[in-house]
Amino acid sequence: MPSGLQATAGGPIPLARPLLGDAEERAVLAVLRSGQLSLGPRGPEFEQRFAARVGAAHASAVSSGTAGLHLALRAAGVSDGAEVITTPFSFVASANVAVYERARPVFVDIDPLTLNLDAEAAAAAVSSRTAALLPVHVFGYPADMATLEATGVPIVEDACEALGGSYADGGTIGSRGHPAVFAFYANKQMTTGEGGIVVTGDAQVKQRIDSERNQGRAPDMGWLDHDRLGFNYRLSDIACALGIAQLERLDELLAARARVAGLYRQALAQIPELTLPCEDSGRARRGWFVYVVQLPPGADRDRAVTELGTRGVAAKPYFPAIHLMSYYRERFGYRRGQFPVCEEVSERSIAIPFYPQMGEAEVTRVAQALSAALRQGRSSRVSLAAPGR
Repeated sequence: MPSGLQATAGGPIPLARPLLGDAEERAVLAVLRSGQLSLGPRGPEFEQRFAARVGAAHASAVSSGTAGLHLALRAAGVSDGAEVITTPFSFVASANVAVYERARPVFVDIDPLTLNLDAEAAAAAVSSRTAALLPVHVFGYPADMATLEATGVPIVEDACEALGGSYADGGTIGSRGHPAVFAFYANKQMTTGEGGIVVTGDAQVKQRIDSERNQGRAPDMGWLDHDRLGFNYRLSDIACALGIAQLERLDELLAARARVAGLYRQALAQIPELTLPCEDSGRARRGWFVYVVQLPPGADRDRAVTELGTRGVAAKPYFPAIHLMSYYRERFGYRRGQFPVCEEVSERSIAIPFYPQMGEAEVTRVAQALSAALRQGRSSRVSLAAPGR
């Protein structure tokens, strides 16, 4: 086990747990003592270090991954009446950001193996109204970028779950030049508490995002010169200091997550018909964010989640299909049956506990609890199907 990573034992097992230590505490305390909590030196330092880490020319720290996606879509030219092609299998923010700009999210179905946007279907959906493609590297696995790039349509990558991953050509996720957005919520590969960052190869895109995240101020930060519409999407120096400390141990954090994923693959392999995350293929590498499994066909997912909870193991349905959420059905007319692969995967998928401090004993306990929960569900279905007396 890497230095500083201690397995926990006994008690409830949470879904996620950030790994924080003395270095993070010292970094935050130094900012507090400096008296400059925002718009200070930690922001540019964090941006430069993060850009170097993923092989990008520029980076702009923002208040969340959602904020980063919003600003990146604006920079790509998305506005009223435009269409953004994206996936229905994601956290809802990746669709919401198009709606913020009064654009229409155009969903296409997903690949049943990688769970990413079906790139060929996305290419076929491109029309004269398409302003951008927004692929999501779902659960940290890289989308088929080569096929999407061949369309010539501007691309904004949702890499909020994919830090540490690499594309099919071996390049680091975030290094392709078009805007890619990472997020640092507490369950991510590294955390700033809340926060995100946009990386790009275009200096003008960075300049625009830097302005719009700060109320549209001019590049020289002139207080009275707001030359465009902007937002308060800044990331504080406190958060950036935390991010710098986490970046310094990122290799350790990523290795620990990969270790836990390996333990799960072994521990869960014996559960019949349980679908595990796809393995890496060729030079494509997953940046491990969560561990999501698909329950056997016909299993009662909600009951399984409840049963796991009674055994002290947190679990959550992950992800709900966006197009079936009431807002998207009512506003855009989406309906059940349009994206059958997404719908089946969504109905079977749950996230189980996954964080770098997990040890073999905890992984074994989760696997045993999941197996027992599924057996309990099968027993209940048999009882319900038996003739009454």
